[in-house]
Amino acid sequence: MYRTHTCGVLRIQDVQTEVTLAGWVQTIRKFGAITFVDLRDRYGITQLLFGEELNHRLEQQPLGREFVVQIRGTVLERSNKNPNIPTGEIEIQVLNYTVLNSSAVPPFTIQDDTDGGDDLRMKYRYLDLRRNMVKHNLELRYAVNRSARNYLHENGFMDIETPFLIKSTPEGARDFVVPSRMNAGQFYALPQSPQTFKQLLMVSGYDRYYQIVKCFRDEDLRADRQPEFTQIDCEMSFVEQEDILRMFEGLIRRIFKDVKAIDYTDPVEKISWENAMWRYGNDKPDIRFGMPVVNYKFPPHVFPAKQGALSHGLPGGFKVFEEAETVVAISVPRCSDYSRKQTDELTEWVKRPQIGMSGLAFIKCNPDGTFKSSFDKFYSETQLKDLATAAEAKAGDLILILAGREERTRKAISELRLEMGKRLGLRKEYEFKLLWVVDFPLFEYDPGENRWIARHHPFTSPKPSDISIMINNSPVIDHPEKYLEHPYANIKANAYDMVLNGNEIGGGSIRIFQRGLQEKMFAALGMSREEALHKFGFLLGAFEYGAPPHGGIAFGFDRLCAILGGSESIRDFIAFPKNNSGRDVMLDAPATIDDQQLEELHIRINLPG
Repeated sequence: MYRTHTCGVLRIQDVQTEVTLAGWVQTIRKFGAITFVDLRDRYGITQLLFGEELNHRLEQQPLGREFVVQIRGTVLERSNKNPNIPTGEIEIQVLNYTVLNSSAVPPFTIQDDTDGGDDLRMKYRYLDLRRNMVKHNLELRYAVNRSARNYLHENGFMDIETPFLIKSTPEGARDFVVPSRMNAGQFYALPQSPQTFKQLLMVSGYDRYYQIVKCFRDEDLRADRQPEFTQIDCEMSFVEQEDILRMFEGLIRRIFKDVKAIDYTDPVEKISWENAMWRYGNDKPDIRFGMPVVNYKFPPHVFPAKQGALSHGLPGGFKVFEEAETVVAISVPRCSDYSRKQTDELTEWVKRPQIGMSGLAFIKCNPDGTFKSSFDKFYSETQLKDLATAAEAKAGDLILILAGREERTRKAISELRLEMGKRLGLRKEYEFKLLWVVDFPLFEYDPGENRWIARHHPFTSPKPSDISIMINNSPVIDHPEKYLEHPYANIKANAYDMVLNGNEIGGGSIRIFQRGLQEKMFAALGMSREEALHKFGFLLGAFEYGAPPHGGIAFGFDRLCAILGGSESIRDFIAFPKNNSGRDVMLDAPATIDDQQLEELHIRINLPG
């Protein structure tokens, strides 16, 4: 046997036990006639003591970092104990050792404070995975996986696998396609999600389904995206929205308890999409802190005037505000003492291309009750006070104001709110706050094609009260400039997103389960009857055989793990991730294939230029 114990289990009560360990050499420290070696495996580190006789052998056959060795020895109590590791009270007096495999010099140090950059560590990911912090990330991922499975099993869900080679039905992100050798000129697609399969399983009577499943989307990447990613995919029959919300609040509470030892007992707040956009500027708000957005000047559409707006409208005189489509603000607590240098720096921050604003206005609500703004010559003290009151600002606060086109300005104030929350330490890494966002619009308007597109996906049901609007009205948009007046613009989706700390971690909906309504949805999206039958005839056919009411949700498993682990990047929680160009630099993939394979697949490469 290679080992009787692992490198993380021996304790003071094991003193005088003879053991056999195996693992990797972490460090080597020579002290005259003796040598200390730290031996590492997945479970921890144990210090080895090589006495004078074995030390002489080490001089003839030296060990190196990352050598794989097996040792036999006796557990001793350490004289210089190390309280920072679980095995720090003992060491092993080595009686004999065997080098199982030597190692080349690693391209970077395999320790938490490594000297390897991202690209180098990804190229040698199998070495990077030996580092403690990476190991802890994968352990957390496994703990989330185990907790989710246990909860779903206990609640009657059945894990059912669905195919990876399916039909391409592009709706949203691009599909990855796979050529079929046996069916020349035809292609499979890799699933963007198991959406239609889980609905078919509901038709089949498997009323509680789940799968922790790989999904694939050929889209541009960033820190929280990978071309292949993992979902906790779930579906239930004979449920309404509230049933889904209760069930999956329970799932996340269980994961918090099992993985982070957090007893999350707070009720999960529910907010409509419209209010989320109004109060926070985006549909996945971070509610760990306040600073709600106030709209001083309402555009002629989107939101009706609500709380916080000026009762008599925005005062005139300041051209920047007068000519802007919208003027929005946040009140930053206890920052009225910001210097000119600090406000100038914030102005440059909002001017960055990724934010896209032309400038920043501000009002300082001084502790003595007076007001100072960047546009004093246009507004009186009384008018500044009115603006402060509308922004719910207190003495000592700093009001930051952006003005411009409605969509861009709303996004910018949302980013500014998050940035100020970060700067003030209000977005605490290990403080968790859940939120449901509901009542999304069912459709978005595509001005380029002058048609409706599904905000979620084409299988999402309208709210029951809005089904008649969809059935009794044509989706045709006769006057594109007045699309907001079209009945379809007001249809709400029976959909919901779960948000954690400003990140969407899960989204789902109650599904359409009747053929007539599903055909109406496809038509609303501009699909002809023939196209709908070609792409989704199997689903429409299934709905004719007693499809039950059903709904579900899918959680972004990688993102959930990253948030629980305190990281901004999901790559840190994936064993073998791709880089931001979608490449696996370790395997050097994607790569070309040889001419024989291309011929078998009946494919000719025709690169541009």
